[in-house]
Formats: sequence, C-alpha cells, structure tokens
Amino acid sequence: MTSSKGDHLETEQKYDADADFVLPKLGSLPDLGGKRLAEPKRIYLSATYFDTEDLALMQHKVTLRRRVGGDDEGWHLKLPVRKDTRQELHVPLDEGAEGSVPARLADQVKDITAGRPLHPVAILDTERTVVTLPGPSGAPLVEVADDLVTAIRFGEPDSGPMTWREIEVEALSPDSGAAAAMLESVGTALREAGARPSASGSKLSRVMDAG
Repeated sequence: MTSSKGDHLETEQKYDADADFVLPKLGSLPDLGGKRLAEPKRIYLSATYFDTEDLALMQHKVTLRRRVGGDDEGWHLKLPVRKDTRQELHVPLDEGAEGSVPARLADQVKDITAGRPLHPVAILDTERTVVTLPGPSGAPLVEVADDLVTAIRFGEPDSGPMTWREIEVEALSPDSGAAAAMLESVGTALREAGARPSASGSKLSRVMDAG
C-alpha cells in the first residue's frame, strides 16, 4: 500500500467492512494531537496475481503481482517476515517480457516453485480512498486505505466476479513506536465503528479460497 518504490518492510493490518460501513473521523484520534488531516485521495488500481498451477506461493504466504495505478505501480513480491509484516520487493512495470515474471523476482521464489511455471491466476481491480495520518513531526506516519475490490479468478469460467470492501492500515515507518501506537488506535476506532479483523491474509487468498 505504501508509495515507496524501493524494497522495504511492510507492516499493515486488514479489516473487513460491510458495504454501508462509515469510516470513523480519524482526525479526532488523540495520537494526532490536533493536527489537521490532508484531504482523502482516490486512486484506481488493477493488479494481476501470479502463482503456480497448484498455488504454491499462496501456500507459503507469498504474493506476486503486477499492478498498474498509484504511486508504486510495478511488480511486487511480498515475503512473510512476522505477524502483520512482510518484505516487499519491487521491480518496474516494464521488466518481464510480454507479462512474464521478471527474473529477479522469479529467482527469489525458485525454491518454492521448483521449476513449475508462474502464470496469472486472478485480477483484482480496486477503487481506493487513502487517508494519511501524520506523526509527531508532521511527516506521514500511517496510511489508511478504504478499498472497494472487484476480483476475477482465472480458470473458473462458471464463477462471476467477487466484490468486497476492506480497510488496510499501514505503518509508513514500520520500526517506529509511534506508528505502532497509531496502528492500535486506528484499529480500535475501526472496530468500534463496525469493522472486523480480516479473515483472509491477503486479497488474493480471499479470491482463491472462495474457489
């Protein structure tokens, strides 16, 4: 979710929300100390996810996608580190001939794929509304993304598109104590407003598990 274009650690929490869920007024959180929030930003994302035929990456809690739209469009490989935290590797969009997985990323998961080809397994289109929360210095500290998702699983001709809503809360400074505290505050506000901790570890696992 972050706008960083380089490799980085990603710490985020996901919440499920009903279609009529109203995002709480995050500007009133005590962590903000009265700081004003910037206006929400709306962006549109389209991500094609890759895996082996037997979904070996997903079984290892690894996700690989090619995403268009937003500040961090490109290829993203996310590798699990610990609870709520993943290592994200980023490669520009134009790498990978004719949509094939870039060699740098394919090499990172070769022990999992064991020679099996990677191919598109699903496409997810997301209408995202982003609210950024500042830290004590005024610099962006936590990002809250309200996502409306439409997903199609490839190879399932009889299944129609899935749609759902989820909220992602990401620490923009993963090792910051202030970010961890704000993650907790935002999570409390979301739960009090009716959101629920996500039952799926990722958007892709929601789609593929539904099959």
